[in-house]
Amino acid sequence: MNKLHSKRFGTLVSSILIISSLSQAQFKDIDFLKSSPADGVKYLQSYFSPWINAFGAGLNGSWYNTAKPHKFGGFDITTGINVGVVPSSATTFDLSTIGLSSSLTGTGIAPTIAGPKTSGPALTYKVSGVTLASFNAPKGTDWKYIPVPTAQVGIGLPFGTEIKLRYLPKITFEKGNISAWGVGLMHSIMQYFPGNKLIPADVSLFGGYTKLTGNVPLGLNPDPTVSQGYAPAYLATNPFGTQNLNVKVSALNVGLIASLNLPVITFYGGIGYGKTQTDVALSGNFPLPVVVTPAAGAPYAQYNETGVKKGSDFPSINIKNFSGLRANIGFRIKLAVITIHADYTKALYNVFSTGLGISFR
Repeated sequence: MNKLHSKRFGTLVSSILIISSLSQAQFKDIDFLKSSPADGVKYLQSYFSPWINAFGAGLNGSWYNTAKPHKFGGFDITTGINVGVVPSSATTFDLSTIGLSSSLTGTGIAPTIAGPKTSGPALTYKVSGVTLASFNAPKGTDWKYIPVPTAQVGIGLPFGTEIKLRYLPKITFEKGNISAWGVGLMHSIMQYFPGNKLIPADVSLFGGYTKLTGNVPLGLNPDPTVSQGYAPAYLATNPFGTQNLNVKVSALNVGLIASLNLPVITFYGGIGYGKTQTDVALSGNFPLPVVVTPAAGAPYAQYNETGVKKGSDFPSINIKNFSGLRANIGFRIKLAVITIHADYTKALYNVFSTGLGISFR
């Protein structure tokens, strides 16, 4: 594949991925980080968690489209798109419930990243009676559907077992990147029942784990209307253009699956347990305003070296993950070696999936 086609392929894939969806969001509208690191992180958790959880739900999709494992040496190559859906209950949150300090004042209902495209309540950050920053809570995107592509290979093993492998090489776009891998295992329990070959149905146990690592550029800059006290030499060695949001999302899916295998169409479904876990960290230099107390005169707000925070100065970010029962139902059409499938998963974050593949034995 030449460089031009590689670039187009990378652009296409990254445009579908969560991070390209996030590029529609308010990554340039992160004034809430101008407050204390503790308050900024609490707001970030509440604002971004719906999309991240929907993405984690999507990572658990399209693992299977039949409960019948491949025969030993058989295999399939399947690509799919899973769309995680943010529930309506996760489109807004109450500022009074997220534990903001008394230094950051504001009340009311604010949109999450999946919420309405209207500015949230006004927030004011004060220290020692000096107003350091005033801003509105960021708008939402009014977008609840998070597409997650998958590409995987299933390989038949002995004893009615199949292993599934997922892999997405690191794709770089602008200043960010994304990569993913996963492994799943399916084992037939239908094989242990007498007369199983006389029934066009299969039942299997399944477990799958997927992990994604992403790096998204941020853009927090000093307020130009506030006094600037940076030394030129300091800015040359401590630029603000290195800010990043580093995200690691893992998803676990275990359960029991069944399928009815007819000549052209297969109906399948499953019930089990799903769980996501997300670790988020900030890196780079973040300019925060501080109070300056002159020898004569009143204290005032200023951006200077003492207010610059490193990513490590921010508390650990714990996105509210979800876990619980999940159930799905779908169908697959097989024409010679070509397969087409679609299914729906019911969970806290519902998922719609569809895909295309080739399958042998």
